[in-house]
Amino acid sequence: MKLGFELVPDSCWYSNLRSILKPAMWDVVRKTAYAEANGRCMICGRPAKRLEAHERWSYDEKNAVQKLEEVVAVCHDCHSVIHIGRTQLSGDEERAIKHFMKVNGCSYSDYRRELGKANEDHARRNKVPEWSLDLAYLRRYAK
Repeated sequence: MKLGFELVPDSCWYSNLRSILKPAMWDVVRKTAYAEANGRCMICGRPAKRLEAHERWSYDEKNAVQKLEEVVAVCHDCHSVIHIGRTQLSGDEERAIKHFMKVNGCSYSDYRRELGKANEDHARRNKVPEWSLDLAYLRRYAK
């Protein structure tokens, strides 16, 4: 699937780059992603006047490491799908479902299956009591 869900373990909520980095450094990171996107969502490819910076993380459950893989620029609709839990809480799930199906060229049952897989991953990752952060990705911004 081109567009999927990224359910962050509960213990990692609110520990995003914007809250960790100094504002000037966060601006460099996000603006680099925007420049690489050239005005288009890096997932669906749709032109967007306003892009949002999204952090992609991987999770090494054996070693309890949450690793920053990249920061990409995405449209609001793709970001709403990626963070479907937050979107459900805000009451905008129906729009996210339609966007997921359109971008992936799939059915509602495919949506439900993929969401089920994401929820299984989320439940398993929530069993890790504490995650350590690997921010080696940010070395590319060091001067």
